[in-house]
Amino acid sequence: MNRRDLFAGVAAVTVALSAPALAQDAPLKVGFIYVGPVGDGGWTYQHDQGRQAIEAEYGDRVETTYIESVPEGADAERALTQLALAGNKLIFATSFGFMDPVMNVAAKFPDVKFEHATGYKRADNVATYDARFYEGRAVMGTIAGRMTESNKIGYIGSFPIPEVIQGINSSFIHARKVNPDVEMKVVWAYSWFDPAKEADAASALLAEGVDVILQHTDSTAPLAKAQEAGAIGFGQASDMAAFKPTPRVSSIIDNWAPYYIERVGAVLDGTWESKSTWAGIGDGEVEIGEITDAVPAEVKEEALVLKDRIASGEYHPFTGPLNKADGSEWLAEGQTATDEELSGMNFFVEGIGAEIPN
Repeated sequence: MNRRDLFAGVAAVTVALSAPALAQDAPLKVGFIYVGPVGDGGWTYQHDQGRQAIEAEYGDRVETTYIESVPEGADAERALTQLALAGNKLIFATSFGFMDPVMNVAAKFPDVKFEHATGYKRADNVATYDARFYEGRAVMGTIAGRMTESNKIGYIGSFPIPEVIQGINSSFIHARKVNPDVEMKVVWAYSWFDPAKEADAASALLAEGVDVILQHTDSTAPLAKAQEAGAIGFGQASDMAAFKPTPRVSSIIDNWAPYYIERVGAVLDGTWESKSTWAGIGDGEVEIGEITDAVPAEVKEEALVLKDRIASGEYHPFTGPLNKADGSEWLAEGQTATDEELSGMNFFVEGIGAEIPN
């Protein structure tokens, strides 16, 4: 996307959503930047559902706008600056790679509040929010381990950051719990949303004999490839229901709406403060989509029991004994990982033969 296209998009969206407020007080202007298109069917689609939930909740008390398909880097900084200059007093930046641009722009606009998804840098006017996706991966891994016939499971990673490494490890741990013969193959797409790269990654995995594909990328391309090959997969970030009942046999759904409604409400009533939030299945932020009838009833029941145990806090997906890939001990019997350990995770667990790129 070039600069003209980027800011033409800003203008078009702003004009479309900037009808004069009927109330005496001006509406709170809330901006979003997205790393992908709103029609990606995955990550960005779910964030935009949250934006729409804000409008439904607050009506003419708010005015929202968004810029889609913003690359992580200099373009993000320009897009954030444009939103701030346009009068948005609360801005949500919805991808990990927007972190430094958020911090740079926030320093220039101290009267604007920023929220950064999946990041770890904060300031007085910058909050962070994340979801415990690894909890949902544990459920998907259980289904994958039970349903693979080749004992080879594939995982398409986006970037080798802690969030993605958590997901790969959690999926593998729980696949192997129910099937000790499971192997995991990992392919890196180096993109959050690139259907062509994701399709190529899925094809590479299928060529290695994988019959179950998990993904931490945002398009439905891997599911389309799985469908062609007679393999199965899972919806990522959104339900991806168009591929039910198979190859999409279940999904991880990111439900951002409650958080967005809460944070906009905090700005409206003057209680907003910078904080870090990391919510999961028990909080309703990570949901498990319908497990279809393509999954045997006993496997479905096993997966739902695990989901409930995680939601209640009875079970933590990273519970020892667990070793690192190099064989060194990580977690002793019964020990659980701390949030600090998880937020900096930079290793695979024992049994995953893949390497983590630098």
